[in-house]
Amino acid sequence: MGLPIFIILATLVSTSHAESDQVFNPIHLLRPRSGSGGLRMEELDCQSWQLAVETNNLQRWKLVPASCEEYVGHYMLGQQYRNDCDMVADVAIEYAKSLKLAGDGKEIWVFDVDETALSNLPYYARSDVQFGALPYNRTKYNEWLMEGSAPPVPAVLRLYKTLLCLGIKPVLISGASESLRDIKTANLHRAGYYSWEKLIFKDVADRGMAAMVFQTQDKKGAGGGRLQNSGKHRRSVE
Repeated sequence: MGLPIFIILATLVSTSHAESDQVFNPIHLLRPRSGSGGLRMEELDCQSWQLAVETNNLQRWKLVPASCEEYVGHYMLGQQYRNDCDMVADVAIEYAKSLKLAGDGKEIWVFDVDETALSNLPYYARSDVQFGALPYNRTKYNEWLMEGSAPPVPAVLRLYKTLLCLGIKPVLISGASESLRDIKTANLHRAGYYSWEKLIFKDVADRGMAAMVFQTQDKKGAGGGRLQNSGKHRRSVE
């Protein structure tokens, strides 16, 4: 499983103190370094790798380079990640407020649950995960999901609440199995997501399908209304 880091609203910063304006255990911002004469240092390679991921030039990558684990960790736990999250949410809110709603209850906004509405950052920050620098361990990840302790992404929760006030109905889609419905539902409630039109999971027929493929397909039939989308797939579904 590739850890989507820099590209999307889905993987935005969250901490166990998600509602606080202060970042838990803040880390000093990284400063790129170069040797005498401008010779390239290893840290600068991480910026090149980041750009390749952001532009989707680097595809089907599975691991964060070991030399970039600290670079990624500093970014994800630092204030800049939160600022980036807020910027994207602000744009989405501005767009939502500009819509001319019909008022017939058919306006729908689709959210991915995993890594969008809920943050996996506490899992990625673990020493046995190292922000994706270690190989994905499905057993450990599923054990963490079973805890139902994922915090909200603050900016996404703010977007969600704004949409409710505008009369737009959220539809939530998770790539997790239907067997986790009760755990995910309780987790969403604790995180502040208390109302939605639909909450969709994989069923038996979807087993073996990659989560991102499942979520893309399911968004096309998420409610029969007029759709907008927040998550791993940036295009809107009409």
